[in-house]
Amino acid sequence: MKRILAVAGSDPGGGAGVQADLKTITVLGGYGLSVIIALTAQNTRGVQAVHPVPPVFVAAQMKSILSDIGADAVKTGMLANAGIISAVAARLKSCRIRKIVVDPVLLAGGGEALTEPAALPALKAELLPLAYVVTPNLAEAAALTGLRVKTALDMEKAARAIAKLGPANVLIKGGHLAGEPVDILFDGEGISHFRAERVPGENKHGTGCTFSAALATFLAQGYDLVDAVARAKSFVTLAIRSSFPIGRGAWPANPYAYVDREMSRYQVIAAMEKAVATLKGRPVRHLIPEVQSNLGYALPFAEDESDVAAIPGRIIGIGDSVDTLAAPGFGASHHMARIILAVMRHDPVYRSAMNIRFGEDIIKKCRQLKWGVASFDRRKEPPSVKRKEGASLRWGIDIALEDAGKIPDIIYDRGDVGKEPMIRILGRDPEEVVGKALMLI
Repeated sequence: MKRILAVAGSDPGGGAGVQADLKTITVLGGYGLSVIIALTAQNTRGVQAVHPVPPVFVAAQMKSILSDIGADAVKTGMLANAGIISAVAARLKSCRIRKIVVDPVLLAGGGEALTEPAALPALKAELLPLAYVVTPNLAEAAALTGLRVKTALDMEKAARAIAKLGPANVLIKGGHLAGEPVDILFDGEGISHFRAERVPGENKHGTGCTFSAALATFLAQGYDLVDAVARAKSFVTLAIRSSFPIGRGAWPANPYAYVDREMSRYQVIAAMEKAVATLKGRPVRHLIPEVQSNLGYALPFAEDESDVAAIPGRIIGIGDSVDTLAAPGFGASHHMARIILAVMRHDPVYRSAMNIRFGEDIIKKCRQLKWGVASFDRRKEPPSVKRKEGASLRWGIDIALEDAGKIPDIIYDRGDVGKEPMIRILGRDPEEVVGKALMLI
């Protein structure tokens, strides 16, 4: 187990600072250590007061930890003032720790100052030259360079300017960019881009702390920088998507979502097996289309097709009933995964779907049952979407859901050239989806 030291302020609300760092390090399998540089009075609505720890006591904490336990990586966050920065830098320099992640926290999410403006020269001159990687956001990059940092091109220029201050690598976080969020890494030679889909909703609390703690942990565990950044970005994106609904302000990012998702793998497969067993032996053959059926179920907060379980080889018609050729597995159906992931972008509670034969008789039955019914017309699909692999279903699902205004029970289309017409049954889990299918026999 790798040792990761977090040097940062305390957040009594648990959403940021050392508390967020230790949660992140722990769920990623590291051993978290901490040095508190300031006490804060803060909650989800902002920072009300800051009480810095005397620099001499910061140095004493670091000496105590590093002389006995040691650290495989260090991350720094809020450092409050020049005296604290000097104390931290001096101790890190004497210990010769290579994997140092400096998160130059200058302002809280609500705009409150967490580091005195007068401390900026010390940060630049004493701490940045020790950093293996520094992780400013747009505002912090602007403060460090004096440049305007509003676009991806601005970020590249700022990264090169920050690199001249001494850090081995510079990662500028683009979460506050207008449009697509992209992080930019400058390794002293070239630029790498790390993209993610923007998570809807208000700004979340503790995202920078969570990201830098994850990055330090992955670096300590031996991942190279590019892989560590990609993993940390994926981790924090999941934490943001599952942010914890507490307080009356910005919701804290949720590092535990990573563990929750991994623990759910067994439950997802078990639920799939139970639902498939329910289908077998029932007279549902007439619901199976020419391309056969499949049933899918996604992990909570699923991000890609590997997070969606389905039936390898599909569900095939046998006599009046159905059978399967293999047990459920993750990544077994690109088709079902695309449907479910598209639906989850609108409502993450709906994690399961099954495709069945299109028929006007089935549509009529659904309406008689007073189900929510939505559809899309493949003939209206833009050429740019048709040319992009895997984009058609997302486009169609988005159109249907936007028109419906809520998650319906089924989404259908009447097909197109080379595309069989199809009905998709939607539900929160496979039991609900299969239950709906059985109501149609």
